[in-house]
Amino acid sequence: MKDAVGRGRALVVGLGIAGIATALRLRQVGWEPVLVERAPARRSGGYFIMLFGTGAASARRLGVLEAIGDRTPGPAPYEVNRAGRRSVGMSLANLPGKPRVVLRGDIEQALFSALPADVEIRYSTVPTRIVQDDSAAEVTLHDTAADTTVTERFDLVVGADGMRSTVRGLAFGPEDRLSPLNYMIGATVLDKPIEGLDQEQGLILAEAGRSAWIFPFSDHAPGLLFSYRTDDVDAEFARPPIESIRAAFGPQPPGPLLERLLTAFEHTPEVLFDSVNQVKMPRWHQGRVVLVGDAAWCVTLYAGMGASSAMAGGELLGTMLQRHGDLPAALHAWEARMRPFIQTEQDTALIMRRIFTPHDRKEQLLRAAMLRLMRAPVIGPAMGRIMNGADMQNKQFDVAAV
Repeated sequence: MKDAVGRGRALVVGLGIAGIATALRLRQVGWEPVLVERAPARRSGGYFIMLFGTGAASARRLGVLEAIGDRTPGPAPYEVNRAGRRSVGMSLANLPGKPRVVLRGDIEQALFSALPADVEIRYSTVPTRIVQDDSAAEVTLHDTAADTTVTERFDLVVGADGMRSTVRGLAFGPEDRLSPLNYMIGATVLDKPIEGLDQEQGLILAEAGRSAWIFPFSDHAPGLLFSYRTDDVDAEFARPPIESIRAAFGPQPPGPLLERLLTAFEHTPEVLFDSVNQVKMPRWHQGRVVLVGDAAWCVTLYAGMGASSAMAGGELLGTMLQRHGDLPAALHAWEARMRPFIQTEQDTALIMRRIFTPHDRKEQLLRAAMLRLMRAPVIGPAMGRIMNGADMQNKQFDVAAV
């Protein structure tokens, strides 16, 4: 397939960070993107996100960095136990590279607002069939609200539809590409601070196999995250999220502080409750179909690079299409640039998971020792770089650079 890359028509599936960033960049380089989204409207929710150098550089080039803003709080969080004993903890915002702390909705809104008005967006729409030939990808789209179906031809199909991607299944086959970590997360953004904590005060309760985190913002009520190990992911989904989370933190009494966190999660109307998986694939493009963001690689929230890698992937894809003279060359060059970066981040996630949620008592003790070292004046900065893979920051930036 030797196709000239010019002002093609692209279907972008998914109206999240990866999808909007990709559509925005495609439009900037002269393509005609058509965005489709499963939900009936753009979702405004979101949780705590750190925007690292790679993501900030891509956001700057896309023209949205200032609109994203910065909600980084001042104080370092507390490490706590169930009895309420506090010690100074590790501030993720003070990791090497000084990432910005923002809400997921901040990034999505900034990207969405930058889309030109003539970019077509179809809600309540999902692809049900993708067939490729030498000249185009033929996609059948189902409007679930009107219960109508159309079939259209596109020069490129971008699957940016998340960890359980429909595009991935249609174009790459039904094989399950999820690599489970055997952990669960429950995340939400609260409408007010937890009783007894200031707005900018975070906390971490980390026990063997489970943890609870309050992620503060400078000008917004905090985010709340529960993370825990499980031997039976299916069983966690068989009951309401709060029941699974309470069971994971039992059978010991929660104590006043943990009970406040559990109650806050239970009474928050919009929550994310899901298993933690990485997506592992030998290639991210097949003919005229390419996957971006969690649909392709899902580094997990433990890496802290989901939003940054999604923007970098979408931005770089548009740049490679602009730079190369045919579609296969552009997609090959894009994947060759992205893959080493993503592999590093997936590996880093396995290290950072130990910081988020120690697997067992041994990892809990190792975590406590690492935190003590990180607070040491000389050793601390070096430990931070190792834990966050910051020795790779320059390489990451080069991967996303244009």
